[in-house]
Amino acid sequence: MYIVAVAWLYVVLMMAAAEATSSQGSVLGAVFTLLLYGVLPLSIVMYIMGTPARKRALRAAAEAAATAPAASAAPDAGGQAAGEAVAPERKEG
Repeated sequence: MYIVAVAWLYVVLMMAAAEATSSQGSVLGAVFTLLLYGVLPLSIVMYIMGTPARKRALRAAAEAAATAPAASAAPDAGGQAAGEAVAPERKEG
């Protein structure tokens, strides 16, 4: 999947370079060529192509959370016994 993206960016970069060095072209045209023919469409395609992997990762995280023991069951969630909530009062004497 990534090799196609790299190849497409190479082609678009060459198009932008041709636009920038052309006698009728401009650097601004090259920037718009790079953004509108390269970055924007490629980001949309990569997002769509990555959807199954994101769904798998989300499903695996939900499954792992469901099978893991609840860490919030302990009062302090530290795994140690809780001490006295209020320190005992000392008598001066």
